[in-house]
Amino acid sequence: MKKILWTVVSLISMQTVSAQTLEKMQWFNEPAKWEIKDKTLTMFVTPQTDYWRISHYGFTVDDAPFYYGNYGGEFEVKVKLTGNYKARFDQMGLMIRTDQENYIKTGVEFVDGKFNVSTVVTHKVSDWSVTTLEKVPPFIWIKAVRKLDAVEIFYSLDDVNYVMTRNCPLQDNHPVMVGMMAASPDGQGFEAKFDNFTVKHLPDERRLQWLKSH
Repeated sequence: MKKILWTVVSLISMQTVSAQTLEKMQWFNEPAKWEIKDKTLTMFVTPQTDYWRISHYGFTVDDAPFYYGNYGGEFEVKVKLTGNYKARFDQMGLMIRTDQENYIKTGVEFVDGKFNVSTVVTHKVSDWSVTTLEKVPPFIWIKAVRKLDAVEIFYSLDDVNYVMTRNCPLQDNHPVMVGMMAASPDGQGFEAKFDNFTVKHLPDERRLQWLKSH
């Protein structure tokens, strides 16, 4: 009986910690309108904002909303995205950020009426890759897995079957900011909803190999 009660108490405690996770995060470029309710972050994206550095366009901008926590080591992060996209380049998704010159943002980008799974990787300068979906789904899941010196990026329409879209470099053994971002570089903002944001710790692969051999 005591074991059962302890299990119940432990589960309640875990749920409480999980429910408090979003509230413990912090803003970079806080938007004027946002709320957290039932483990969901909803924001009205600040108009005329983006993240980009130099290449192709010749400008640098670092002013879009980003709600994040700090993490070290290796991890898996994922979130469910639902957006009322309106204008060209309206976007929302995950960001993994070391500093203003080194970050990865990945998620949905709405371009000329097309629904794209988009990733921008920035190391001093930015690049951009897109995977265009034939149909516009009501929502999409985005997942990123940091392993050693790389990040693997996936999308899913059901949180079961994931498709890999990118593998990109990120300095290992360095703490990063991990969270949810959205931008409206060419528009007047839109409502963006982030559900079930989770970050799961992964054991360091080099340490595991060392333990196996000692």
